[in-house]
Amino acid sequence: MGIYVNPGNTAFKEALNSMIYVDKSGLISYTNSVLNTKQKNLCVSRPRRFGKSMAADMLVAYYSKGCDSEELFTGLKISEESSCKHHMNRHCLIRLDVQRFLETKQDLDNFIDKIEGRVIAELSEEFPKCCNFNSEERLKDVLDRIFIQTKNGFIFIIDEWDCVFRMAKEREDIQKKYLDFLRGLFKGAEYVELAYMTGILPIKKYGEHSAINVFDEYSMVDSKGLGEYFGFTKEEVEVKCGQYGVDYTELETWYDGYCLGDFHIYNPKSVVDALMWKEFQSYWTGTETYEALKIYIDLDFDGLKKAVIEMLSGGRCKINIRHFQNDMTTFKTKDDVITLLIHLGYLTYDRRECAAFVPNREISQEFLNAMDGSEWNELIRALNRSEELLQSTWALDGNAIAAGVGAIHSETASILKYNDENSLTCTVLMAYYSAKAYYLNPIMELPSGKGFADIVYLPRRNVDRPALVIELKWNKSAKGAIAQIKERRYASWIQGYTGDILLVAINYDEKKGHTCVIEEYAKE
Repeated sequence: MGIYVNPGNTAFKEALNSMIYVDKSGLISYTNSVLNTKQKNLCVSRPRRFGKSMAADMLVAYYSKGCDSEELFTGLKISEESSCKHHMNRHCLIRLDVQRFLETKQDLDNFIDKIEGRVIAELSEEFPKCCNFNSEERLKDVLDRIFIQTKNGFIFIIDEWDCVFRMAKEREDIQKKYLDFLRGLFKGAEYVELAYMTGILPIKKYGEHSAINVFDEYSMVDSKGLGEYFGFTKEEVEVKCGQYGVDYTELETWYDGYCLGDFHIYNPKSVVDALMWKEFQSYWTGTETYEALKIYIDLDFDGLKKAVIEMLSGGRCKINIRHFQNDMTTFKTKDDVITLLIHLGYLTYDRRECAAFVPNREISQEFLNAMDGSEWNELIRALNRSEELLQSTWALDGNAIAAGVGAIHSETASILKYNDENSLTCTVLMAYYSAKAYYLNPIMELPSGKGFADIVYLPRRNVDRPALVIELKWNKSAKGAIAQIKERRYASWIQGYTGDILLVAINYDEKKGHTCVIEEYAKE
């Protein structure tokens, strides 16, 4: 048993012994299925504190010849698979945590040599009959020789693969040298049985092409069917809430919302801490400084601040993720910045709609922290009005809503260009920012009756509040908007879904300002 070659299972044993453990061993069923196939190279990227290292530790414990893990996996999901014992602890394995070789920026110039030297030293002990390896040899050449002489293939588990790109943001020479090292290690190598790399970022691209094109990428924008292993699922969280006596509805509000294929994923770190300490707060984001988020949302790209306002207020932002270069410095458009924030976990992405949005209350709080004391002060003042405006809506006080929306318009004029109905939509979303405590995320252009309602708020489970059907007009009239809601039966779709329904019509006239009419909906 070595540190890098055929390591032990201590790390995974600690995970199993922890107070809260959620079984993700089903991932092994998939990695078993791609062993020695064209799909054997996986790069799995997800944010910090989303269980990357735990998954790597589990794969090491399962495959490594350096330990006996049968007892650890007894009773886990993978033990029910026919392939379980066939592969358990029967493979030569190389485990690398790249971050361990990069404690400071001074290590950037020689960390590859250190990796190769330490792994080759352990390979010399593991395969003494393959003659002595000298310090001038490259790791790929040593592995080639072992494979030729022994027919022993290797499984590679590489954690924090991308920390180089986070530490050497401006060192393109180091980045390219590192990618050349990985390309040489994996491309066309017969000794590779499986390569599982995990990090925050997908593989770096130059132009439109991946620098290591032998890897299939599983990421926060495309999990390729592995979404349930990126975090905790709804079913897993519901079970744990029952075991620990924690209110699932409140926990859902705080930590749910990461959209990965057919799964809504919860942040594992935050869920575990909330279950243990019985308090709802920002746990995961406490592991990072908010300055990192502040740097990105303050970048001067056209449309970025408007997109942040829309998403923070519960809306969604259509983006193109294809041009993102998978690093933390190459930004050409707002879409590149938003795509990075998705990979960092500050936003999530709906592939069906090609849209980004803020996933939950924890992340909303982090955005507000990042905006505090900066050029976003106008937005903070606008959001602080929200609870009062929500109370005025329930009280059917249209005049108060018109005045409040007008004030928000004035306060955010330096950030938000106010020249069409889309701008009015963004302002109204800010006005109803506090709605997220009582309502699901707003539904934009909900198909209903004979058209589309502009914004619909549906109450959360066990929340006794009226649904809101909102129609917006520009240079027309609020009364006309109310008439349109009724004529086109916008509320008909939801009348069987909830209790009371309020119809809210808001118009902006460039000469007269904002007007609002609110009425209770008479169910059919």
